[in-house]
Amino acid sequence: MEEIKRVEPRTLSGFMELLPQDQIKFNEIMQTIKETYELYGFLPQETPIVEASEVLLAKAGGETEKQIYSFQKGDKDLSLRFDLTVPLAKYVAQYYNELTFPYRRYQIGKVYRGERAQKGRYREFYQCDIDIIGDSKLSIINDAEIPSIIYTIFKKLNFGPFVIKINNRKILNGLFDELGISEKMSDILVIIDKLEKIGMDAVKEELLKLEISEDKIKRIEEFITITGTNDEKISKLENLNFKSEIFKEGLGELKQVVKYVREFKVEESSFTIDLTIARGLDYYTGTVYETNLVGYESIGSVCSGGRYENLAGYYTKKNLPGVGISIGLTRLFYNLKELGLLNSSKKSISKVQIITMGVELEKAVEVANILRENNIPNEIYMEDAKTKAKFSYANNLDIPYMIVIGEEEVEKNLYTLKDMTSGEQKMLSVDEIIEILK
Repeated sequence: MEEIKRVEPRTLSGFMELLPQDQIKFNEIMQTIKETYELYGFLPQETPIVEASEVLLAKAGGETEKQIYSFQKGDKDLSLRFDLTVPLAKYVAQYYNELTFPYRRYQIGKVYRGERAQKGRYREFYQCDIDIIGDSKLSIINDAEIPSIIYTIFKKLNFGPFVIKINNRKILNGLFDELGISEKMSDILVIIDKLEKIGMDAVKEELLKLEISEDKIKRIEEFITITGTNDEKISKLENLNFKSEIFKEGLGELKQVVKYVREFKVEESSFTIDLTIARGLDYYTGTVYETNLVGYESIGSVCSGGRYENLAGYYTKKNLPGVGISIGLTRLFYNLKELGLLNSSKKSISKVQIITMGVELEKAVEVANILRENNIPNEIYMEDAKTKAKFSYANNLDIPYMIVIGEEEVEKNLYTLKDMTSGEQKMLSVDEIIEILK
């Protein structure tokens, strides 16, 4: 007989696989995010992982296009989605007439990017997105609801204190308008975005290389280092007395957002105006957000997003403004695990294991069915093994309870419930067991 050629089992670099204990925790975090999105009335949405390359790459270019996984199937040119926003744009344009606006949707799914794999950055990863899409217009108050959703999620997840940083791109645009350097805005914003990493002196050096005068660099520095409470920052921005209309518009929006973030009961310590946030240079047009875990800023933003003017401009003539956020769950999970902030102690999702001793399995199946009808997760040990092996299995998975069914239990129509932590056991009816396990 020909010998089987065995292949070494291995996982590709940049793809996450978890052992059950970590997968349980990962799923719990995902479930918390999903439940919170639904708590705020967001509708579930699924889009295909594979799209026609022409559709998916309508807006892509540069670095993004290099990272996309593309392939041929027959005469079709296909690509794997690299985010959940482009599929959303296609979806809203395609089903515009069947959707109710503002369209509030959430999607949790895997995306694919062929970038260089490194610690905490994956080629396949989960994103957890919400977006609110308006038809021609969208109230600025939606921009204030988003931080309350971020706040609710991270309060529930309980990873420790966090800060939601809020800015408005129009304020930054207004600054450059006022200084007469709007044509260099994109380059300047890239440099400002590096402030936390490289420090102010290095930022000034890079700005000098753009041939910006020292006087204007000083004014940029004064602007992005405005300090104080949220109200003090707004007051200092007002006192700049800029004539730029875009600046005034952005400041008015920021004031509205701060006002309603407070109405949504977000604690003052959990959000702050940060004038250095300049994310999504070619995408976000108004409010922008970043979220950091206090003391762990080095891992970067754990939830970010913002306001954009026209979601689906590459697919329809209709103007569809929106606001949204994304949580990169795979990267977040990796970083939290590395920092020791995750309590992945759960080894099983069963509340109880059912075993038989000297009797057939029919009774065990009957009890398991009743427990499941009462939403109590359980499992039957079905293997022909010694009692010690059955108890070892439950102990290895930290299953908190065991139901033992022997001849005496069958005769009395009662079941022995053993608490695996305390060792205490009692003979009880099914109804009594349900009460305890619930």
